[in-house]
Amino acid sequence: MAGISNYISESYNELTNHVTWTSWPEAQRLTILVAVFSIIFSLAIWGVDTVFSSAIEQYFEWIKS
Repeated sequence: MAGISNYISESYNELTNHVTWTSWPEAQRLTILVAVFSIIFSLAIWGVDTVFSSAIEQYFEWIKS
C-alpha cells in the first residue's frame, strides 16, 4: 500500500512542479482547431462512405438485372 501512496505523491509532485502547461488561450485555440478538423474529417469520411454505398448499391442492381 505504501507503493501506491508513494506513486501518487510523486506523480502529483511531477505534475505540479516539473510539467510545463500551455497557456489558457493557447489551449482554447488548439481545442477549437482540433474540433474544426474533426468535423471536416468526419464529413469527408461520410462523403466517401456515401459514394461507396451508392456505388455498391448500383453494382448489385446491375448484377440483379
